[in-house]
Amino acid sequence: MQKKIIPISFLSQGLTLSGFLHLPDEEKPPVVIGSHGLFSSGNSPKQIALAKKCTDTGIAFFRFDHRGCGKSEGDFQKVTSLAGRVTDLSNAVRIMHEHPETDDKIAIFGSSLGGTTGLSLIDNQKIHAFVTIAAPLRSEPIFNAAKSSGDLRGLPLSFYENQLRFDITDNLSNISNILIFHGDSDETVPVADAYELYSKAAEPKKLIIQKDGDHTMSKLHHQIHFMKTASEWFKKWLTPF
Repeated sequence: MQKKIIPISFLSQGLTLSGFLHLPDEEKPPVVIGSHGLFSSGNSPKQIALAKKCTDTGIAFFRFDHRGCGKSEGDFQKVTSLAGRVTDLSNAVRIMHEHPETDDKIAIFGSSLGGTTGLSLIDNQKIHAFVTIAAPLRSEPIFNAAKSSGDLRGLPLSFYENQLRFDITDNLSNISNILIFHGDSDETVPVADAYELYSKAAEPKKLIIQKDGDHTMSKLHHQIHFMKTASEWFKKWLTPF
């Protein structure tokens, strides 16, 4: 049976962002909020699949397009930065807290830069659980991968140098209830970032290194394992009884 899906728009620093709230059959469920990667959107296959998996276990899922992406407002090159995305996610958290059909228990799912965004939330103590995939802790890997491959996505080097400079390694000790995924063959974000995140985060925490896994988690068996494990993690911390 098709679960209820509600289109939602909200403001973030004057920009209208678009998303979809997937609701299970249960009343006032907890909700997972997704934050997508740099060049992705809320329509990423991972988020759509995880939304279905979550609603099947009684948890809502809110996926949205960050500023300049998908159907959200903003010129990508001009408005994209880690700080801007953190503001977007903070506003998404606020909207879900205020929504009449969701509970105040919230978890964050972030893939690549979306993981960095979730880990950078100022009010992350209010988040009940985190799941990340290949989250960079520093901007250098993104910059170096773009420069070495020559695939700048039509953007000038100055975009990466000026708008995507970050290092979040000093702000990880208050992160807990985190499940970390990373492929050991990731050529975009070094797997060392996953080990460092795990070492600095607080308990409870879990690290899963996928053998021969790449940055996009392209292997089907990795995807299947991720969906099962991530949904179980969310269920454990959002619906403990």
